Amino acid sequence: MKKEKIETQEDYIQSLKELDHQVYYRGDRVADVTEHPAIIPHINAAAMTYELARDPMHRELMTAASHLTGHEINRFTHIHQSIDDLLKKVRMLRLLSHKTGSCYQRCVGLDGLNALYSVTFEMDQKHGTGYHKKFRDFLQEVQDRNVMVVGAMTDVKGDRSLAPSAQDDPDLYVHVVDRRDDGIVIRGAKAHQTGAVNSHEILVLPTITLRERDKDFAVAVAVPADAPGVIMIFGRQTNDDRKMQGEIDIGNARFSLVGGEALVVFEDVFVPWERVFMCGECDFSGLLVERFATYHRQNYGACKGGLADVLIGACALAVEQIGVAGASHVRDKIAEMIHLTETVYACSVACSAQGYRTPSGAYYADPLLANACKHNITRVIYELGRLGHDLAGGVIATLPSEQDLHSRTVGRYVEKYFKGVKDVPTEERIRILRLIENMTGGTALAESMHGAGSPQAQRIMYLRLGNLEQKKKLARRLAGIKDVE
Repeated sequence: MKKEKIETQEDYIQSLKELDHQVYYRGDRVADVTEHPAIIPHINAAAMTYELARDPMHRELMTAASHLTGHEINRFTHIHQSIDDLLKKVRMLRLLSHKTGSCYQRCVGLDGLNALYSVTFEMDQKHGTGYHKKFRDFLQEVQDRNVMVVGAMTDVKGDRSLAPSAQDDPDLYVHVVDRRDDGIVIRGAKAHQTGAVNSHEILVLPTITLRERDKDFAVAVAVPADAPGVIMIFGRQTNDDRKMQGEIDIGNARFSLVGGEALVVFEDVFVPWERVFMCGECDFSGLLVERFATYHRQNYGACKGGLADVLIGACALAVEQIGVAGASHVRDKIAEMIHLTETVYACSVACSAQGYRTPSGAYYADPLLANACKHNITRVIYELGRLGHDLAGGVIATLPSEQDLHSRTVGRYVEKYFKGVKDVPTEERIRILRLIENMTGGTALAESMHGAGSPQAQRIMYLRLGNLEQKKKLARRLAGIKDVE
């Protein structure tokens, strides 16, 4: 890829055309991701992160001043320098969800950059390594070129009861297979990688806390998406065949939904030392995972709150289109959806407002509240979907196709029998129902449950960060029980 700065949607798409990366979809190599119907909607969603940064109305939210150079940069490449930065991040995510009704895919890379920034600083302090300077150099390149970074966190893990080094196949966790004078060689794979096929750089991070026996798996590196040995296999999504068959049945044809996840394989990929930011420092693997998880869990009340705003609007239109918007039970369900949405957004705001400065100077969201934010999403998103299905009716699961609507033979029946109130065209009603279906389907729910860690991961953090002993002290004191030293 050329080194020019990416500023516009057109720049971004052209930069992807210039990538010579190996992307496969249903067994066939994709010649040009920018022209493949399964991938185009995800590219459109990511492109909004570039376009809104140029919009005078949103520029202040979408950009920041680099603490490295002082230059204006896209906020998706910024290292948080204040609580205000943390708050602007969540406001930016809700805005982008409004604009796309989808995942815009740059969050994982942003969170990975912020996690590595502070952790490399602290690694250097303890071990005398030179990772932080190398990472700052890489970061400045990312900022100057405004490239899209995918954070590669999730290893495939194999037998979860075994440590990485105890697996029958060590490649089930990304690991170092060779150390050379000029760099290292890594092998393995990362699963569910949001936006990987339309990113420029892959930021590889460890996925779990590692012990000394697993030090070959304690590796953090930056790899170009088109580096030799990188292979991406694009994942299936619910109803993804519809992207090949028209527009209306997709529900959100321009931006689709979720993030175009892929399995990213590293088949003996060489990484020069200047792009290696952790190599064997297993004592910092847990901190890196925790920092990344906190930043990423901070997001969910904002991005999912923004998507919920769109879903609420679609449901409000759906009930208007059949003449029941004034019914008390309908209004109560809409009110409940708004309540749930603002509750989870408040979690994102709260963990940002209670953030604090790390030794590196970068700011960090409150980890306990960030975990509460994500854990609430794993429940609330299903309740929002349930209410959406309730309000929309069973028709969202049984609608005839767009081809039927436009058929010369049966189209008139679809037009006639799916009509709602007099003044709303049948096609408009169908479009809204398909949007609700799209936003409450299987892939969207699974991502909300498992993205940024499944619910049990948050419960583990509750017990670690919840200060249970202090709570017991409070209870003993008020009960009149003397503290035991």
